[in-house]
Amino acid sequence: MFEINLIAHPLRGTPFGTALDLCLIVAAVVWLLGVVTREYSWIDRLWSICPGVYCLIVAAGTDFASPRVNLMTALVVLWGARLTFNFARKGGYQPGGEDYRWTAVRERTGPLAMQVMNLTFISFGQMLLIWLFTSPIHQASVRIPAPLGWLDYATAAVFLVLLAGETAADEQMWRFQQDKKHRIAAGEEVAQPFLTSGLYRYSRHPNYFCELGMWWVFYLFGVSASGVWLHWTGLGFILLTALFIPSMRLTEKISASKYPAYRDYQATTPALIPGLRFGR
Repeated sequence: MFEINLIAHPLRGTPFGTALDLCLIVAAVVWLLGVVTREYSWIDRLWSICPGVYCLIVAAGTDFASPRVNLMTALVVLWGARLTFNFARKGGYQPGGEDYRWTAVRERTGPLAMQVMNLTFISFGQMLLIWLFTSPIHQASVRIPAPLGWLDYATAAVFLVLLAGETAADEQMWRFQQDKKHRIAAGEEVAQPFLTSGLYRYSRHPNYFCELGMWWVFYLFGVSASGVWLHWTGLGFILLTALFIPSMRLTEKISASKYPAYRDYQATTPALIPGLRFGR
C-alpha cells in the first residue's frame, strides 16, 4: 500500500491515514495558492475531486477486495464527476473564476483577517472537513468480512436518488441562468431574476438539500459495516451541515439585497427541506 506518513496520528499505517496525510499536503498548497493569487476558490476547485481520491486510496489499500468499499468509492467518484462538470461549465476552473461569495467575505473581514481565515478555515479547515465527511469508508474498510446487506442497498438507492435530484436542480439553475444571460445580452427585460420553478418551487436550495442528504446517508455504510450507530465518522456530515447553514444564509442575504422580491420567495418557500420551515 502506498503510504505518506507525514505526521504521527492514530490512523497512521492505514489507507485512510494516508488520505489524511495527503489532505494536509493539499491544504498547505491551497493556503499558499490563496496567499499568492489572492483568490480563495482553490478549495472550491478541489471540493469535488478530493473525496473520490481519498476513497480510491482506501479501495486500493484493500486491494479492491471489499464490495462495500468498492460500492462507496463508485458512488463518491460518480458524485465527484458530476459536481466537477457542473463547476467547470460555470467557469470555476478558469482564471478569475472565484465564487462571488468570497468577495462578500473579503469585504467584511479585511486583508489581515482574511489571511487568518485562509490559513485556518478556508484551507486546512475545509480540507479536513472534506476528509472527515468521507471517513465512513474507513469504518467500512476495517471490517472487510462484513457482507453487503439490505442497509447498504437501501443507502446506495437513496444516495442515487439524491444525486439525481441534485443533478436536476443544478441543470434547472444552469438553464435559467443561461436564459437570463442571453436575455440581458439582447437587451430584453428579465421579469423573474431568480429561479422559483421546478425543484426550486419546493425548496430555495434543493441542491443543498440533496448534497447534505447524500453525505448523511453515506454514513449508513459505516453503520452497516460495523453494526454501530454512533461513531466518530459521523462528525463529517454534522460539520458539513454546520458549514452549509451559514453559507446558505450568506447566499440568501446577497440575493435579498439584489432582488427585493426575493423576500416574498423566502416567505412562501422553505429554505432547505421541502415542506419544512424554520423561520426564513
